[in-house]
Amino acid sequence: MIDTIEGFDAVVERFANAEGPVAADAERASGFRYGHDDWLVQFKREGAGIALFDCMALKQAGANWSDFNEAVRGEDWIIHDSLQDLPGFFDLGMRPDAVFDTEVAARLLGNTRFGLAAVTAKYLGLVLAKEHSAADWSYRPLPRDWRNYAALDVEVLIELRSMLLAELKSQGKEEWAREEFAYLRDKGLQPRKPHPEPWRRVSRITSLSNDSRALAVVRSLWTVRDHWARRLDIAPSLLLSDAAMIEAGQRKPRNIRAFSAIRSLNQRVRMHTGGEQDKMFERYAPLQRQVKPSVWRQAILEALSLPSSELPVTSPQPSHEEGNAPRSMKYWREHHPERFARLHAAKEVIVQIGEDTRTPVDVILKPQILRNLCWADPVPDNVSDFLTSQGARNWQVSLIAESVSRVIM
Repeated sequence: MIDTIEGFDAVVERFANAEGPVAADAERASGFRYGHDDWLVQFKREGAGIALFDCMALKQAGANWSDFNEAVRGEDWIIHDSLQDLPGFFDLGMRPDAVFDTEVAARLLGNTRFGLAAVTAKYLGLVLAKEHSAADWSYRPLPRDWRNYAALDVEVLIELRSMLLAELKSQGKEEWAREEFAYLRDKGLQPRKPHPEPWRRVSRITSLSNDSRALAVVRSLWTVRDHWARRLDIAPSLLLSDAAMIEAGQRKPRNIRAFSAIRSLNQRVRMHTGGEQDKMFERYAPLQRQVKPSVWRQAILEALSLPSSELPVTSPQPSHEEGNAPRSMKYWREHHPERFARLHAAKEVIVQIGEDTRTPVDVILKPQILRNLCWADPVPDNVSDFLTSQGARNWQVSLIAESVSRVIM
């Protein structure tokens, strides 16, 4: 574990004196702590070994990640599912010059199973243990077996990249992959955009879609839960479950008796996984106890007393009003049969291209882009320009634009 400036500087020098791409991974504590901060990042470079960085300790010590960026300048950062890790790297001050995403590479090669364990099993014949994947990585000191687990995730990535790169070249997809990786790097290094109404992400919120008062209850509970979770640095789900908020919205308790009847609002959240995580969750009991049931009751009463004009709309604006075509194929078929026929024909073309190139159709083109193209009225004169304006990469446009144009014009 690297948790001091002296240790950080020594590792940076070691990585600067090594050569080749850098394997990278990160561990968070999202199920235990508030937010999605990286608590541990792991790197490996041939000739430098593996280093585990304690992100919070180094941040407090004033570590400058630009030194590490310079040490590995110009090399690929090998990451599996890079959009999961790049935002956290960005927040810490890391700036990879290039990315090699082993998940995207596996998908481009036509693999239907592309998790890291499945990919390493196929290409390296190795089975990765995942017993600590959901551990509380904010816990200190990290047990030795956790550190070993974290190190193993980067141990295999350099060799895995070599195997995947050779296969990409043999299928003529190396340039496709490079375009995808550049796109992912640029996207992953952008600051996170907040959701306009994050409370609408509560699980099973659609069960209340026709009840604006119930939605107001969920919104109020979510807002109060988020306030306390941020203040106590604890995962919101450890203070109040999504299921409890949905039940409160459905039952709308207006007095103490009705409120007391909803057990999930009156009891501390307890997590039972049957494994080592149970002990981790219990460490947060003192924080949980700081939020009394009266906090939830007050939030519910405030929502129930809102005037109708301040209630949330029962459904957010449909996506096609924000510039995207609707997703519902039933809506297309019943209300816009010509557009539906156009979309069906375009999908058939892309399916055929996918079969010919052994590439998944959703990798060839994002489904929403195809829907937007076929929804446009009139049909764009230049399909290539339209696809590019929607974010399609050059390889995707070159692969499909001409064939799609023929069937939708």
